[in-house]
Amino acid sequence: MEVDTKKLPDNLNVCHQIILELLDKINNLGSEMTVLKNRLHTLLRNSYGTKSEKFDPNQLALFAELLEDVKQAQPKEQEQVEPKAKVQGHGRQKLPRNLPRKKIIHDLPEDEKACKCCGKELVKIGEDKSEQLEYIPASLLILEHIRIKYACKNCEESITTADKPSQPIEKGLPGPGLLSHVAVSKYGDHLPLNRLENIFNRHGVKLNRSTMCGWMQAVSELTTPLYKLMIEDVLKSYSIHTDDTPIKLRDAQLKEKSEGRFWVYRGDDEHPYTVYDYTSNRCREGPEKFLGDYAGKIHADAYAGYDNIYETNGAVESACMAHVRRKFFDSQDNDQLRAEIALGFIRRLYMIEREIKGLEIEAKTNIRRQKAKPVLAEFKKWIDEQLNDSASPVLPKSPIGKAFTYTLNQWDALNIYADDGRLDIDNNAAERALRPLTVGRKNYLFIGSNRGGHTAAVIYSLIESAKRHKLNPFKYLRDILQKLPDTKINDLEKFLPNKWKACQEQTSQA
Repeated sequence: MEVDTKKLPDNLNVCHQIILELLDKINNLGSEMTVLKNRLHTLLRNSYGTKSEKFDPNQLALFAELLEDVKQAQPKEQEQVEPKAKVQGHGRQKLPRNLPRKKIIHDLPEDEKACKCCGKELVKIGEDKSEQLEYIPASLLILEHIRIKYACKNCEESITTADKPSQPIEKGLPGPGLLSHVAVSKYGDHLPLNRLENIFNRHGVKLNRSTMCGWMQAVSELTTPLYKLMIEDVLKSYSIHTDDTPIKLRDAQLKEKSEGRFWVYRGDDEHPYTVYDYTSNRCREGPEKFLGDYAGKIHADAYAGYDNIYETNGAVESACMAHVRRKFFDSQDNDQLRAEIALGFIRRLYMIEREIKGLEIEAKTNIRRQKAKPVLAEFKKWIDEQLNDSASPVLPKSPIGKAFTYTLNQWDALNIYADDGRLDIDNNAAERALRPLTVGRKNYLFIGSNRGGHTAAVIYSLIESAKRHKLNPFKYLRDILQKLPDTKINDLEKFLPNKWKACQEQTSQA
């Protein structure tokens, strides 16, 4: 309320009421200012600071028990410790053996092959060799398809023409290699089509970006059956990692700018494909339609759009500890002591994960039950104590209060992994799988239509699944684009990245 200093009331009770109201207003402003300061600090750190969530290891002094375990694990002075392997330096690395080599011999001129002292002919005694890495610009090649015609001279009626293999784009200009190059350049190397247009111009070939956009749509349509086969296999996974990220949509047919959504669904190791889906919004219908009646384990964030899948299908939510860590990391400026204690608990959990990396599923499960579950119980007990601490209350709307609330709301889902060695402690696998899209949108900025979003989802799925199996995405795409037009639907399985890789290895060994 506003107070007119020239017309102050004479009634003492009214004055007290005014003072109380002003004090409430001051307290509210103080709380709002704290929230705004935290938001400003977070924005500045995200824009200009480090993205790492590491913190000072000395903060683990809060956990005497952990330090004692670390101390006992350290080797005693009298014990011999194997020296660590020497870290590879930053000098010149050996060049790959598979690169083609061209020998350039530098010899003395004939008039210098005589000794300057006695005049006798010099004798070759050896060679000095050095290596230099050279670059040959990519080249374009015109393929002339010549179909031989045959006719019968006797009757002069029967004419037979040799068949030409089916092409990725029937009667189209680009060959499989060119289509693969454009696809990998945009969706693998994040080069917008306008930059590719300029690169091709330097080679003396004019290719409009709109033309290349049509090519990518044709690639998507040709490979969609393979894409659907990958989706079917991913949905057989014991667990799926999923997450989403926005993308700007600028469709000329839409009056207003809008925003689309890319979703990633990463299969487990037995169904090793990373597939993407595109939707025009972030409504729950997107993941519901994609996942269908999937009833396995879902690694996801706290997005409410998955709730109906858990309730209807019986799927089990496995929450992300990295999200919890991020909440407490961002609340350090608000309540440093509590935030650092929480981060210490989470660090203990990740140290256990580092210990069991590479072990069999049963061994992982047993160690998590023995070590991680007690830490989780201790973490929960500490959170309850902090929320019930009347001497130093936690404000619900403060960053530390929101971190506590988020953690408790996800608590059951955060504990799922501790009883199952097949699950992960976090959803970082999905976030890593989204990184190519986030880097890509910084370059090409937006998609031109919902149809373009679906095209991108299909091609991203092929490229990222190929990378997951350490394949050269260009060679993989070029081969399947060349062979898919003449492949029956029942034979598509051999073009799945892992199956294709196994076939290539067998061929090279034969």
